[in-house]
This record gives sequence, structure tokens and C-alpha cells, in this order.
Amino acid sequence: MGAKALKTDVVIIGSGLSGLVAAAEVIDAGLHVTVLDQENSNNLGGQAYWSFGGLFIVDSPEQRHLRVKDSFELAWSDWRDSAQFDRLEDQDAWAVKWAKAYVEFAAEEKRSWIREQGIELTPVVGWAERGSGAAGSHGNSVPRFHISWGTGTGVSGPFAEKVLQAHRDGKADLRFRHRVTELVVTDGTVTGVRGSVLEPDASARGVRSSRVVESEFEIHSQAVVVATGGIGGNHDLVRKYWPDRLGNAPAHMISGVPAYVDGSGLELGEAAGANVVNRDRMWHYTEGIRNWDPIWPLHGIRILPGPTSMWFDANGNRLPAPGLPGHDTIGTLRHLRTDPSSSAFDHSWFVLNQRIIEKEFALSGSEQNPDLTNHDRKAVVKDRLFGKGAPAPVAAFLEHGADFVSSDTLEGLVAKMNAIAPEAQLDTELLRRQIESRDLQVENAFSKDSQMQSIRNARRYLGDRLMRVVAPHRILDPAAGPLIAVKLHVLTRKSLGGLQTDLSGRVLSPEGRLLNGLYAVGEASGFGGGGMHGYNALEGTFLGGCLFTGRQAGRAICSQVI
Repeated sequence: MGAKALKTDVVIIGSGLSGLVAAAEVIDAGLHVTVLDQENSNNLGGQAYWSFGGLFIVDSPEQRHLRVKDSFELAWSDWRDSAQFDRLEDQDAWAVKWAKAYVEFAAEEKRSWIREQGIELTPVVGWAERGSGAAGSHGNSVPRFHISWGTGTGVSGPFAEKVLQAHRDGKADLRFRHRVTELVVTDGTVTGVRGSVLEPDASARGVRSSRVVESEFEIHSQAVVVATGGIGGNHDLVRKYWPDRLGNAPAHMISGVPAYVDGSGLELGEAAGANVVNRDRMWHYTEGIRNWDPIWPLHGIRILPGPTSMWFDANGNRLPAPGLPGHDTIGTLRHLRTDPSSSAFDHSWFVLNQRIIEKEFALSGSEQNPDLTNHDRKAVVKDRLFGKGAPAPVAAFLEHGADFVSSDTLEGLVAKMNAIAPEAQLDTELLRRQIESRDLQVENAFSKDSQMQSIRNARRYLGDRLMRVVAPHRILDPAAGPLIAVKLHVLTRKSLGGLQTDLSGRVLSPEGRLLNGLYAVGEASGFGGGGMHGYNALEGTFLGGCLFTGRQAGRAICSQVI
């Protein structure tokens, strides 16, 4: 190939969270690691950098302080009911083992271990994926979403700094703009990588970069780790593997991840003989909004909604339970893509008012939560507990976002909704009847409306009552106005399937044999075993899955290579 092959102990493909965790374990054991990434050094930390920083932890001091009773038994029951593993003979054979091991980790060692790594938790425990309405179905029975100081940067930062310091000390090699195109296989063992050195590109973090090749490279090693993420930035692959059970894929989607999340690592593994499983399991959000200040192509942001906004399809029909804000991501996606009325269009609507948006709207991502990201405790207390008006990032979307409209009257609101979504004209009286019917349920402590029941249940939890869920009131109350509508899009995010691995992170072939020398971590491994979430995630489990798989694989490599 023209260039002499380099040698190292371990090659890690991808400098996101899972790859950095694996690298940190290898470095601590005294092995030399080479981390390769097709992007530039601005992208160290990968997708985790952009995240909200939520971590799934079970029976924590933070939960107990907020009077939340949790246990491994309850969490494992929630996980199994949500995952709905049904391929136990093959694709889920290792996934279910990873799932149980992860929930045990979350209930035991996880909190103390992340503190040792330098990750600090806020006192806030959120209640994500509140459920589909039955004890034996999807959802978190209690709040478990622990938010990190620094959001995603606070989770990825400690591992990034450890690897950077090892690079400065000559114990690790960071090679950016190195795109791996082939795994080297020798007598059935993965012994290294080959690829292209891309031309320098100084683009900011997350911006689509050049793919012009300058030269080629080859590196030999005793172990190779695939840590390249999933397919969320590649809409062609998302559509290719979109499952029939979720109806038809939308013609128009927006992206919750940068363009470099392109599925290349899965293709590398498959070409070398790896088993890629559960490709049809995906995690895409239905509360996506177009970023008014985009960084990557089709850049979208997810609304993290409280439970009070009313949710309508493109034709103005209120979504049935479990189509309630913050309750059941995949259940809502399935309804919107399979219901004859809803699936004819690619958008849906939140209808709310100023009082709701001020307390209940948060936006996912480190850049949308500067107080938490900057460790500004005073700002968190001032703005989120005692602040007036919508949080600044939300207010910016209200002012600049193409998907937000507001009006003092329902007639005016519907006119503006029809102006930004002319493909599906809404009828004012249809919306009015449904909103007024819901508003009649506010007047007493009892209700037959499942959403009103959920709101009142949420306010029994101190964390929600203080910071997340507004007191029940009429949507059409002029004192709570103006009225607001938000046009929602499907936002691509995570692959729930991936390279099948054993509990050491070692990659398996379709026949179930080990592909010696090859490991997979993070989203590339379906967050463990080729899909430890099954069909549904409980949230806070994507970063956690990267931490856990990176640690497991890193430690296994150390025990087998040293």
C-alpha cells in the first residue's frame, strides 16, 4: 500500500464515549492504544458530547432523597416488559444477558464507579418514558433519569481528558482524519485495520467534513474495537431497515445526530464475518423540531416534554394513549406511522400555552442547556425553579424556530398552523371541541381523561411538581396564554441493534463462533450483545450502555492481551 504498517497493542475505531472508555481501561492496564477517527479532533467525545447527559441508575441516594422507592427487581421487571425480547434462540441470545448485567450494574456499582471517573450528578432525577399505561408493559415505574453536571460533556469529558493525557505522555496515539475501510483478517483472526487518511479539515464539531483521500494506512494490533456508533445520520439506511410494524418511514425526517453517524462500522464488521442482528429495532423520536441554528445536515432537536401539552396528528385528531408527551416513544411513533389519518403526513402537533411552555419544555442536548452544561448551579436554581418566562434556549426557538407559532386566539393559532403546514389544513372547530372537552376535566380532582390522570400522578412526585409539571389548568384560559403550537417531526437518533457480542464485548459470527481479536462497544454493538434494549429503551441507557460496554470490553482485552 506504499506505507509501512504500524503496530500497536489495541486499535479503537471511533473516539466517541464507548471508545474512550475502552481506551481508558486499556491505558490503565499499561497497554498502548491507537484511537482512529474519520473526523477531526474537534469531535473528540462523539455523539455523547451533544447529549443531555442522562444516566439510568437504580435505587440511588438521589432517588431516595426525593422519596422514590426503587429496586433491582422493579427495574429488571420494567426492562423486560419494555424490551419484549422475542428472538431468544438467536438475535436476542446475548442481548438479554447484557440487559440483565446492565441493570445489575445500574443498581449496584454504576453510581460509585462513575463518581470515581469524575462524573458528578445533579440532584435532579427525571421521569422519562413514563409508560404505556399497564403494569406489564413498556415504561419506567419510577423516575430513574439522573442528569449529569456538564450534561453530555460532563460524561464524555473525563474519559476524553484521560486519553488526551495518555497521548501527551506517549502512552496512546490519537489519529484523526483516519477512516477505516477494512478490517485485516489473518487465519480467522482480526489482526488490524486498513484505511484512508483524509485531507485536513478544520470544520467545527459536528459539521459535515470532507471525504477527500490523501493517502492510505495500515495498523496491526492484538485487538480491534469497533466503536463507530449506529446509522441515525444515514437516512437511506434508516429507511432500508425501517420495520413493517412501524408502518411506512416518513418521506421527510430530521437528524438528531451528525452526518458521520453513517453505519460504516457495522459494514466493516459484517465484511469481516461478524453477525449484525436486530437491524429493524430503532429509537427515533416524534417530538423533533428543526434547529433554527443548525450544525449538521437536517439538524433537529428533541423536545423533552412534560405531560401537559395536547398532542394532535396532522389532521387535528388528538392522539390516543399511550400517545402522551414523554410516555411511550415507540408506541407513539407506531401510531403516527400506521394510523390511516396520521400516517398520510409526516408531522404532528403539540398545542399548549405560555404557562405550560415556561415550566414543561426542555430541549435535549448540551448546547440547549447552558446552565447544566456550564455547571452553573445558581443559574439552575434561579432559572428552573424561580425563573419567569420560558428558559432562554426555548425562548429562542419561540422567536426563531420555523416550527413554532403563537396567538391569543385559537382561530389565529390554527391560521398560523395551516400556514406552516399547508399540506394538511386543520379545522378550528375540531380542535376547539377536543380542547374544551379536555379542559372540562380540570375542574375537580377526578377525571376519566388518561392524560389528566397522568398529570396529577406526576405532580405527586416532588421533582416533577417543583421543576417539570405545571399545575392543572385550562389550555384555553386567557390568563395562561398566549396559545402555542409546535409542528413536530420524526427525529432519527439511535440504532437498537448492532454487532452481536458476548459479555466480554467479543464479536460473534452468524454461526455463533468468536471472531478472534474483534470487539464492539456502544451503539455499534446495540449497546451490548447486539441489542440489549430489545424493542424499547427506558432512557438514560444509551450513555450508560456506552459506559458499560466500553468498560467490559476494555477489561476483557486487558485480561486477554497482557
